[in-house]
Amino acid sequence: MCGLAGEIRYDGRSADVAACARIGSCLEHRGPDGDGIWARGPVALAHRRLSIIDLSAAGSQPMVDTALGLTLVFNGCIYNYQQLKVELEGLGHTFFSTSDTEVIAKGYAEWGLDCVDHFLGMFAFAVYEHRSGRLVLGRDRLGIKPLYLDQTPDRLRFASTLPALLAGGGTDTSIDQTALSHYLTFHSVVPAPRTILNGIKKLPPATVRVVEPDGTFVDRRYWSPDFSRDPDRADWTSQDWEAALLESLRVAVDRRMVSDVPVGVLLSGGIDSSLVVALLAEMGQTDLKTFSIGFDSAGGESGDEFEYSTLVAQRFGTDHHRIKIDSSRLLPGIDATVSAMSEPMVSHDCVAFYLLSEDVSKSVKVVQSGQGADEVLGGYDWYPPLSGVPRADAVEAYSQVFFDRRWDAMSSMLNRDWLLDHDAPTAFVTEGFGRPGAETAVDAALRNDTTVMLVDDPVKRVDNMTMAWGLEARVPFLDHELAELAGRIPPELKLADGGKGVLKRASRGVVPDEVIDRTKGYFPVPAIRQLEGPYLDRVRDALTDPRALARGLFDAGTVDALLADPNRTRTTLGSNALWQLALLEMWLQHHDVG
Repeated sequence: MCGLAGEIRYDGRSADVAACARIGSCLEHRGPDGDGIWARGPVALAHRRLSIIDLSAAGSQPMVDTALGLTLVFNGCIYNYQQLKVELEGLGHTFFSTSDTEVIAKGYAEWGLDCVDHFLGMFAFAVYEHRSGRLVLGRDRLGIKPLYLDQTPDRLRFASTLPALLAGGGTDTSIDQTALSHYLTFHSVVPAPRTILNGIKKLPPATVRVVEPDGTFVDRRYWSPDFSRDPDRADWTSQDWEAALLESLRVAVDRRMVSDVPVGVLLSGGIDSSLVVALLAEMGQTDLKTFSIGFDSAGGESGDEFEYSTLVAQRFGTDHHRIKIDSSRLLPGIDATVSAMSEPMVSHDCVAFYLLSEDVSKSVKVVQSGQGADEVLGGYDWYPPLSGVPRADAVEAYSQVFFDRRWDAMSSMLNRDWLLDHDAPTAFVTEGFGRPGAETAVDAALRNDTTVMLVDDPVKRVDNMTMAWGLEARVPFLDHELAELAGRIPPELKLADGGKGVLKRASRGVVPDEVIDRTKGYFPVPAIRQLEGPYLDRVRDALTDPRALARGLFDAGTVDALLADPNRTRTTLGSNALWQLALLEMWLQHHDVG
């Protein structure tokens, strides 16, 4: 819901309202229903609105609460806002709107920085205190909503997307070499606070930042899931965990129906989204709109999962839309997708989500999605090899099954000038795996993937591509209470039955067995996985563009070899290595950076 932006200056000058307006205008796709800007001395806040809760003018932003002396901009949804409103009214607060935005303002006034502990939802917000001149930035626990930062000695700018900040001007757009090493090693994931550009960072998930008028700031991390066994549940059977998980998901799905506009579901035909549909039907939801997507087959790979999504739609009587993407839309869709990316993301799923969102946004403004289940419940094929690995060997075992390439292969990929003198990705994973609170190698990998990889790949992908069309995606499997429960589930229950065993068993009798027992599918875009024809030409154009040659990121011999045999070299996780290089160049060229 929406896009936000702002600036606070530390040098005694007034905020650059024109720059904020430029930044805000770049967020129109995230909020096509309205806009606003507010400025006072050193601070300016801008907002683009997607009207979902309180459709009236009272819910507009920036929201100024003169009685409290606060101005607020907010992106996301607080699912328990109605309950919090009642609680805050009992504490003496009065409301002028029915929006969740105002609940954040009143909650901040009542609980201070602890307000985030009360919020159930996805959010990024900025609260400015009129009297103190202090700015408070916050981001939800699992980083579902983004917040990018451009800080110089004189000022801080922030926005919901990285490209919007570029429109403000004055940004250091050189490439961060450490981020580049993460991109090429960690499956395009660049962990917070870094981005691919030196001049732009991102607020980490589950973080509140307090920025003082002089520019000094303090970060507070307010949430971290525990991936160790809970002694209070030591006697739980597998059936106990299954029942608890299903009930937690039921609550999460119900929470995400709060809206003043209809809510649909992205139905892939896999167990995760099918279970969301089944639980909504169980709750009595009728006339539910569901959407699935398909592409032409290529390279022997099927381009759709309509068989299973149709089965689920028929079983639960949804208003189902099978969206077949004509091949003529795919090639131009690649460049449009790159334009929508806040950061370069290698997954071919991005194009699918972008084109799906374009069509879905014509019918609804809000959808639920099954995103996140594989990360929190052990659904990927790189988790089973970690089972039984000694905890001390977890980093090496994880690197072997997940990293796109090991550090000793980086010298054949990057030109010498772009090589770091140390293995930053392995150091990052080593530090993360070394923290207490994850008992086994599988626990450590799941914690890393839930709090890092998930945030800066699948979650970011869905947010960028849906919000490119003013479509809000809600992800019940990333309800933080469900994530906390999942972290406590013994790894062997998650890895059972080929992965997500605890979820599959909990789903028996709720969704069709055919969906549970099918081979795991992925969001298919065969023409990108199997590069040929015009798609290969687009990749070649990107890597041989004069700007790419002048930049000199990649070893020329390696690029030539990949272009000569474009579908032979795959990363550890099966992505096309040539696409990975080309996608980064496309993004840099589109934004004229680096």
